[in-house]
Amino acid sequence: MHVSQVQFSNVTFFIFGPLMMFLMHPYAQKRSCYVYVTCILFMVVGLFSMYFHMTLSFLGQLLDEIAILWLLASGYSIWMPRCYFPTFLGENRPQFICLVITTTVVSTFLSFLRPVVNAYALNSIAVHILYIVFQEYKRTSNKELRHIMEVSVVLWAFALTSWISDRLLCSFWQQINFFYLHSIWHVLISITFPYGMVTMALVDARYEMPGQTLKVRYWPRDTWPVGLPYVEVSDDKNC
Repeated sequence: MHVSQVQFSNVTFFIFGPLMMFLMHPYAQKRSCYVYVTCILFMVVGLFSMYFHMTLSFLGQLLDEIAILWLLASGYSIWMPRCYFPTFLGENRPQFICLVITTTVVSTFLSFLRPVVNAYALNSIAVHILYIVFQEYKRTSNKELRHIMEVSVVLWAFALTSWISDRLLCSFWQQINFFYLHSIWHVLISITFPYGMVTMALVDARYEMPGQTLKVRYWPRDTWPVGLPYVEVSDDKNC
């Protein structure tokens, strides 16, 4: 793994983060301004990832993992459907947000005492998000939502495969002089972010924005074969 290659692949975090803040601005104004926080945390992940790969230090690794943890926590707080809240909370989102923040703070402190906790926390969250996406996929007949879910999961699966392959088969890739898997992981996971963000926004809208319709658009043009997804909000008009 060449450090310069990994550093270059982190550029996507600083491109997609601000771009998603701009593209999702109308949605954030109607749903929650905390959407901006999620985009900022995404850029923080890119920043700490650069620091980690520049220094290869234990602190850099911790900061990188903790930033990912807080990014996922912000997404949970905003978009987790109320029907998946713990029973003792009912459907009270402010209390759920307090629970998420408390859990994340505790996990952050534990990560300094027992770093292995972070890996378990991040994997547990990933599995839970996949479970929610699978459940919502079964519940909806919306082709647009199903498509964005499928693309999100496929991108995440390719990204995860690159990361696992780089970790477990590092010596093999070095023998054939292929040093790009970790860079591929960075690029794929940064592309997964906007797709995952739009997926959760569409799922959330079914519960939290019943009087409005979300339409998936792609930047720079809908007609291009490849684009960055975002949502456009319109009010339902009943004649």
